[in-house]
Amino acid sequence: MISVCMTTYNGERFIKQQLQSILMQLGEHDEVIAVDDGSTDETLAVIEALGDARVRVNVNRNNLGPMRSFELGLAQAKGEIIFLADQDDVWWPDKVSKMQKALDQGAWLAIHDAVVTDGELHELDGSWNHFNHNQFGRRVMSTVIKNPYTGAMMAFRRALLPKILPFPAKAPMHDWWIGAVCLKEHLPIATLPDQLMDYRRHGGNVTGNGHHIGEMIRSRLGMVDALCHYQSGAKPEGGLHD
Repeated sequence: MISVCMTTYNGERFIKQQLQSILMQLGEHDEVIAVDDGSTDETLAVIEALGDARVRVNVNRNNLGPMRSFELGLAQAKGEIIFLADQDDVWWPDKVSKMQKALDQGAWLAIHDAVVTDGELHELDGSWNHFNHNQFGRRVMSTVIKNPYTGAMMAFRRALLPKILPFPAKAPMHDWWIGAVCLKEHLPIATLPDQLMDYRRHGGNVTGNGHHIGEMIRSRLGMVDALCHYQSGAKPEGGLHD
């Protein structure tokens, strides 16, 4: 079974196209868990209008932000393989099959490249890894300095959940934490060079935006602190499940 965990927030413009691109690749017993973070537009109505029972929507009573919303979605996931998804991208038709193959071959975490586009899907760069200067090494500290892991391009085994949840309060972002934990645990990571989706950058993105230098320093110090307190399979301090 495959679970796709997605967070939504005022995503009425793109959510239908994204969900359609995902659902066409899933089986009848797979699921999409959408955690809505208090949308004030027609996001929920657009999802409901799709009429697909594989999509389960949970609405936060308070705005929690993307990391805590993803944490809630992951806690409800039933699948043996879990994908993360943003609300505004477009998955290519072979994304699920290629990522599943990488996990079936032994990887605990798989991550792929993407084509960077604007809101109208006009290409800005043929590679997100090139655009964002991503470098995938095997050292935890290199990932602390520069995070190359983008959640919207990730899939992983269910067995990883006890190692990453709940997300520590000082971890800056969920995808950064997931990648760092895999490196710290020396778990197999498959880095696919394939572009497997259109990654929209349109100014209104909830994830993947740049930060000021002060915030960058604080986030890296927070990541170091979280990793220093990490114990394999233990519950890190700070998450929604305390």
